[in-house]
Amino acid sequence: MASSNGKFEELKDRVKEFPTQSGVYLMKGPGDKIIYIGKAKSLRSRVRSYFTDSKDHSPKTRLLVSNILEVEYILTKTEVEAFLLEASLIKKHRPKYNIRLRDDKAYPYIRFSWSEDFPRLYLARKVKKDGSMYFGPYTSGLAVQGTIRFLNRTFKIRDCGDAMFATRKRPCMTYQIGRCTAPCVEYISQEEYRAEVEGAKLFLKGQNRKVIKSLTEKMMTSAEEEKFEVAARLRDSIASIKAILQKQSVINDTSEKDQDAVGFFGDERGCLIETVHVRAGRVIGTRPHFLPHFDPNDPAEDPREWMVDFLNQYYEDNFIPDDVLLPLDIGQDLNKLMEEVLKERSDTKSSVRFATDERGRNLVEMANENAKSHFLKYVSKSEEKLRGLEEIKDRFNLPEIPRRIECYDISTFQGAETVASQVVFEDGVPAKDHYRRYKIRTVQGINDFASMYEVLSRRFKHTEYEDPQLIVIDGGKGQLSQAMRILDEIGRKDIPVVGLAKARTESDFQKAEVDSTEERFFLPGRQNPVIFKHNAEALHILVGIRDEAHRFAITYHRKLRENSTLESELDYVVGLGEKRKKTLLTQFNSVDEIRMAEAADIAKLKGFNRVLAERIILQLNDAEEEEIEAE
Repeated sequence: MASSNGKFEELKDRVKEFPTQSGVYLMKGPGDKIIYIGKAKSLRSRVRSYFTDSKDHSPKTRLLVSNILEVEYILTKTEVEAFLLEASLIKKHRPKYNIRLRDDKAYPYIRFSWSEDFPRLYLARKVKKDGSMYFGPYTSGLAVQGTIRFLNRTFKIRDCGDAMFATRKRPCMTYQIGRCTAPCVEYISQEEYRAEVEGAKLFLKGQNRKVIKSLTEKMMTSAEEEKFEVAARLRDSIASIKAILQKQSVINDTSEKDQDAVGFFGDERGCLIETVHVRAGRVIGTRPHFLPHFDPNDPAEDPREWMVDFLNQYYEDNFIPDDVLLPLDIGQDLNKLMEEVLKERSDTKSSVRFATDERGRNLVEMANENAKSHFLKYVSKSEEKLRGLEEIKDRFNLPEIPRRIECYDISTFQGAETVASQVVFEDGVPAKDHYRRYKIRTVQGINDFASMYEVLSRRFKHTEYEDPQLIVIDGGKGQLSQAMRILDEIGRKDIPVVGLAKARTESDFQKAEVDSTEERFFLPGRQNPVIFKHNAEALHILVGIRDEAHRFAITYHRKLRENSTLESELDYVVGLGEKRKKTLLTQFNSVDEIRMAEAADIAKLKGFNRVLAERIILQLNDAEEEEIEAE
C-alpha cells in the first residue's frame, strides 16, 4: 500500500508506539511534503486505522496511504486544542488530501470599534478579538463601503484615522459640512457621542424599528423647531433605511440572533457546501464553497467527519454566530466539541445543532437549494475549463492534464528596480492564495535572463509548494530557450514549459486554415508555433494567466514606486502643483506621515494655506479607504 511493502510495514510498527493522548498528526510524502493533516483524541488509535488492510477505506484514503513515507505528530493538552491546531496547520500547508476551502476571497465585514471612547466604522476582512463588534460577512466590499458612508452621514460618526483624531486642534472639513460632531476637539462629550451613534449599532443589529422610531422623533422635533434642513436630512435617512430593509429577506423580524445555516449538494464531480448568513432575523447573504474531487454520497466517506472538518476550517477566520444549523446529525459529542472549539475562538457561547425545528429546517433547505444551484453552475464552468485543459495537454503533448499552471513576469521600471510575479491557475482558474511577488536581489539593471534565473531558483527551493504541470513564459523562442536552460541548471527540466508570444504581422496567419488569433505558443524542439482557435477555452486559460501575471507584476511595481515617491497619490490632490509637491516631498518621508500630519503644520509650508492643507489630508485619507476597498 505504501511506496513499498517494507516501508508500509515499518510505519505500521512505528505507529503502534504512538501516544494515546490527543494531538495532530502530519503525514508526509515524496519530497518531505505534508500531504495530510488530521487531529485525534487518541493519536495511536486514529493513525493505526490508516495502516490496516480494511476494505472499508475510501479510494481517496487508499491513495493517501500509498503515498505516505513518514508520519509525525504534535501533542496537545485537549481535543479542542487539537482542532484549533489542525485548522491553522491546514491553512498554512494546504495538504493535498485534506478537505480544503479553496475560496480565496476574504469576504468583508463591518467592524464597529465599540470598545473605543469614540467608536467608528471600518471595512474589515478578518474577525479579531479586539473588543470590536463585527457584522457580516457581506458579499460585496462596495456594499459595505456604501453602508459605512450611509451610517457615517446618518449618525454623524467620525471617519478620521486614530492618529489624526488624537492630534487635531481644530475640527476638519467633515464637521464643517455637518457630517461629524467633532469629538476630536471635544465639541461633544463621550456620552453624547455614543448616544448619537447608538442608532448605527441598532441598525447593524437589525433593531430597525427602534432606529426608525428614534429618527422619526428627531425629525418631528426638528420640524417643530423650524430646522427644516435637518428634518429633511432625517426624512431622507429614514427613507434610505426603509429601502435597504426592503431588499433583505425577513426570516424572523423579532429575532436578535445571528445564525448560519449549512447546506450541501454534490456527486462524483465534487461537493458544494453553502452557508446562509442570517443576522438579526434577516438573510444578508450566502457563500458557496466548492470541494473538488470529493463525493459526499460515497458510502466510504463518514459525513460527520467531513462536516466537522469543514466547520473547523470555516470558523477559523470567519464571524462565529449564535447558532450554526446543520443539515445532518453529527452526534451530541461532536456538537459539544465544536461548541467548545467555537467558544475558544470567540469567547462567546454558540450552539451547533442539527436543524429539527421548522424555522431551522427552512433555513437549511434554503442553503441546500442554493448549494444545488451553485453546484450545477460551478461544474458546468468547471467541465468547460477541464475541456480546455485537456486540449492544452493534447496540443502541447504533455504527460498529464495541467491542473496547476504557473506563469512568471519580469517588470523593470526605467532600468532601475526589477520585480517579478508568480501567478498560479488551478483547474483553469486563478488560485490567488498561491500568487507570489519577488523583489529581484542579485541583478543590477535590465537582465531578464538573470532575473528569471533568480526567480525560478527561489521558487523551486520551496518544496512545500506543489509542482506545476506547466510553466508559461511570456515570449517567443528566445525566452523559451532561456527558461529551458534555467530549469536544466536548477535541476527541474522535468517540468514542461511553453513560450507565449504575439504574432508580428497578420501575414503570419494568411496560410492558416483555422480561425486563429495573434497568440502563438512555442514548444521545445518544435519549429512552428501552436495556434488555437480564437474562441477556444484553452486559449482563454493561457492568455488569462499571462495577462494576470502582467497585472500582478505591474501592481507590485506601482506599489513599490509609490512607497519610494509620493507623486502618484499627490497627483490626485486638487490644487497641488509640481512646486508644492516638491515642497511636500522635501518635508515628509511618506504618505502615511502626511496623513497623520496636523493641517496647521502643512499650512506653515511655503505656498500652502489652511484650506489646501485640509484638502490634502482629507483626499489622502479618502484614497487610503479606496485602496482598502479594492483589496
